Amino acid sequence: MEIMNETIEGISKKLEAKEISAVELTKLSLAKIDRTKDLNILHEICEEKALQSAKEIDEKRAKGATLPKLAGVPIVIKDNISKVGTFTTCSSQFLANYKSPYNATVVDKLIENGAVIVGKANMDEFAMGSSTENCAFGAVHNPWNKDYVPGGSSGGSAASVASDQCFASLGTDTGGSIRQPSSFCGVVGLKPTYGLVSRFGVVAFASSLDQVGPITKSVRDSSIMLDAIAGHDDNEFTSAKHEKENYYADSFTGSVKGLKIGIAKEFFESLTNTEVKESIEKAIDFFVAQGAEKIEIDLPHIKDALAVYYVLSSAEAASNLARFDGIKYGVPTDEYKDLVDFYVQSRTKGFGKEVKRRIMLGNFVLSSGYFDAYYNKAKAVQNLIINEFEKAFSTCDIIISPTTPSPAFKIGEKVDNPLEMYLNDIYTVPVNIATLPAISIPCGISKSGLPLGMQLISNRFNEKTLFNAGDCFEKNYFSIREVK
Repeated sequence: MEIMNETIEGISKKLEAKEISAVELTKLSLAKIDRTKDLNILHEICEEKALQSAKEIDEKRAKGATLPKLAGVPIVIKDNISKVGTFTTCSSQFLANYKSPYNATVVDKLIENGAVIVGKANMDEFAMGSSTENCAFGAVHNPWNKDYVPGGSSGGSAASVASDQCFASLGTDTGGSIRQPSSFCGVVGLKPTYGLVSRFGVVAFASSLDQVGPITKSVRDSSIMLDAIAGHDDNEFTSAKHEKENYYADSFTGSVKGLKIGIAKEFFESLTNTEVKESIEKAIDFFVAQGAEKIEIDLPHIKDALAVYYVLSSAEAASNLARFDGIKYGVPTDEYKDLVDFYVQSRTKGFGKEVKRRIMLGNFVLSSGYFDAYYNKAKAVQNLIINEFEKAFSTCDIIISPTTPSPAFKIGEKVDNPLEMYLNDIYTVPVNIATLPAISIPCGISKSGLPLGMQLISNRFNEKTLFNAGDCFEKNYFSIREVK
């Protein structure tokens, strides 16, 4: 096995045993980044700082220090996550020259755990997209097939792990932006419970839905990453005051016997891709064969989740992006009639097509005469969806569904059809609407040689159940790393 294909769990043991140094490992990561630069995964490479961090880890280890599992492990972060001294562009021309003066809380936590941050990943502009084609710096390519998209908006983060540029990455998930690209790229993507991971220092898209989470090569690696980044943050007002848990140490029992798996017909009624359907059905059969119990549940309003999402997320996006006016930062224009014209020209020049579309939609639903008709109704339906999930989890432990309605699609295939693009999030959006945790795990390979993903959903703060079920599946049924 090529060393860059190792898991965090595996490479951490090699680092601890001094079979390889952090500096050597970081150099291998940087070399892999260089060899795969045609995929356009990273916006910025942090070579000098990464090597310095690795050197410091090696010095600590040489002195006999006991170090965390992430110590010396190369990691990539999405380009909407602030890291001091690096560009935080959100893959937008508007922020093309913006360097962050501070770290996001999750970055501080990674550094405290000894992680070596090697780069910032390209993304859909301001996290608005499902293909990482809405990027001011060019589309990102899927490592499995360069003609295909990696998904989005955390497409660069998922592709960095799938291409072995790093051992894990951080993405953000507002409506599926960790899980969908993880499914397309054949890696594990966790969207934690809303509030479990701090959003401080993360450029906001939709504040009531955004969540930072890890993308990894295995389920166990996902638990290692969550151990590092989870926890209450006084700097972030939506941060949950949840007791610190030990996900890696306490999640894995090796069995799913007695696990109650919820099956909602609503997740499968619109599923037309036979390969995706068959892979999920086989996964369900595996769990049942292992002693899990299949339970039918009803989630009648998840069919409305996509509409709710685009009303609420666009409204919040319009509000959050109002701060980008070209004065403090951005792309100011030299010729303008008045202040309003200055704003209009700066924002027209700086924002891409998809961002403009969502700002206009958001301003529309928030406008006088339409607020009650759209925004308030969307909030009411959101409450119905939350209540339906709560009722479902009174009878089951996890809910299983596809992650995406199909494997990855070709670059350019859906760019002219926004509605068709939005449908890629049909299975992931309900989780964000309900503030729940969910994990996407590879569950097969299509006939065209592209990964297929399975989504497991649990109740709030029940990530351990997801980890245990996912690990059992990965260990006993399907591991994409063995296929790869």
